[in-house]
Amino acid sequence: TLAELAGALAGSAAGEWHAAPLLADGSTAGETSDVVNPADHRDLVGRVTEIRAEDAERIVGMAADSVAAWAATAPAERAACLDRAADLMEARIEPLMGIIMREAGKSAANAIGEVREAVDFLRYYAEQARRTLGPSHLPLGPIVCISPWNFPLAIFTGQVAAALVAGNAVLAKPAEETPIIAHESVKILHEAGVPAGALQFVPGAGRVGAALVDASKTAGVMFTGSTEAARLIQAQLAERLSESGKPIPLIAETGGQNGMIVDSSALAEQVVGDVIASAFDSAGQRCSALRVLCLQDDVADRTLAMLKGALKELTLGRTDSLNVDIGPVITAEARDGIIKHIERMRELGNKVEQLPLPAGTENGTFVPPTIIELKTLSDLKREVFGPVLHVIRFRRADLDRLIDDINASGYGLTFGLHTRLDETIAHVVSR
Repeated sequence: TLAELAGALAGSAAGEWHAAPLLADGSTAGETSDVVNPADHRDLVGRVTEIRAEDAERIVGMAADSVAAWAATAPAERAACLDRAADLMEARIEPLMGIIMREAGKSAANAIGEVREAVDFLRYYAEQARRTLGPSHLPLGPIVCISPWNFPLAIFTGQVAAALVAGNAVLAKPAEETPIIAHESVKILHEAGVPAGALQFVPGAGRVGAALVDASKTAGVMFTGSTEAARLIQAQLAERLSESGKPIPLIAETGGQNGMIVDSSALAEQVVGDVIASAFDSAGQRCSALRVLCLQDDVADRTLAMLKGALKELTLGRTDSLNVDIGPVITAEARDGIIKHIERMRELGNKVEQLPLPAGTENGTFVPPTIIELKTLSDLKREVFGPVLHVIRFRRADLDRLIDDINASGYGLTFGLHTRLDETIAHVVSR
């Protein structure tokens, strides 16, 4: 029941959470700082002790020393470790949800989805190992996994699980904003049978990640985050070869300018539901979130009116309240950057509409859900990672020009099309 869930979340909030390093030699030296709720900075979620960047070489060396023993573990047993971890996560969903809601500012629905996705990753990679890994498979060695704050359990766990089950030793560096939930994930994997040397938890800021990437024994990097940071890592790795004399692989997932085209045949009710979910869920802090809505001019006014009406039904606030739809953005720096973008759009003469922020949000880093009507896509210079939807109108005769503009804006992770015309689907997909 909701009452039972609320009680479990209250119990999670009462816990004393400390994300300390989990290293092969048991050392925990480093600076300790507070982790606060982005929805209310008066709410202390817990504390984190970050490793020292100068210790990265030694820590990666310990991972390298652990590779042989972990790789010698049968793939079926490595897979079984992931399955046991999945069982433990399912059994502890409420306290894990409670951390996610307070540390990352996620709603209850998104926190449930986060834990379920982490469980799915564990079971998926376990099954893939059973199906594909045999005696001829050789691991790369120590893998540095650098994960984002917007999916602090799911993507963190997915990266770690994939590298681990293939026989690699993992250095798991969470986003500096969300170390506590990542710490719980590593503790669960250790409890499930993964040795401490095969999986080390290395919290820290960007300089720690850079030092881990730069360590001489690092054999690969998995990264999810900004395109700018991925390029820096790519350049860093390109300066050297691995100890085996090969290029060091980088697996990176980054952001993009995601668009949706809506033509005059689309059902407005479906469009509005999809747009609200994609653009404003998680306060727009998803790499896959809708950033640019392209409305055919015949239906633009009606669709926008419905969209603005639906937006007014959403509730903003602290996400550890079960009735909240939209929470904060992750940091004051993120909030200030988004607000600066909105003001720039106003200065360019674009129409801006926003929901008012309700009482109780002044102690967190909230951005009001915002709709900006653009005159041209060229006004957008980069991805805006927050609850901001840009809208542009187009004439049917200009569809190809619109597609050209979208393609010219750089890579997106997602693209949407609302139409009931098969020929439009075929044409847009072909472009």
